[in-house]
Amino acid sequence: MTRRICLALDLVDDADLIAEYERWHQVGNTPPEILASIRDAGIENMEIFRLADRMVMVMDVTEDFDAAAKAKADEENPHVIAWEKRMQQFQRALPGAPRIAWTEMERIFRLIDHPGS
Repeated sequence: MTRRICLALDLVDDADLIAEYERWHQVGNTPPEILASIRDAGIENMEIFRLADRMVMVMDVTEDFDAAAKAKADEENPHVIAWEKRMQQFQRALPGAPRIAWTEMERIFRLIDHPGS
């Protein structure tokens, strides 16, 4: 069974930087080592959506996905370290967030929890 995790992050509000950030995420531009690190962690699918400088990431993960284990593996992976360093130039912290990082969002509504007619 999979579960869904949603995260948010802001981009630097600069059209050229946003365009470059999007280019890095196009098919063929994301390094294969990054894609492998995502899949190896138990992330079955990942999508990023953007509106202006706000982004939302939706991850479908395996039931045994461990965010702390993924973070630890990332800290030891030179490819991920280089990728994160590259991406930091485009990103900025969400208002109220302690640092520049994808921040998990709290689900407040799910249609299937509400009785239908």
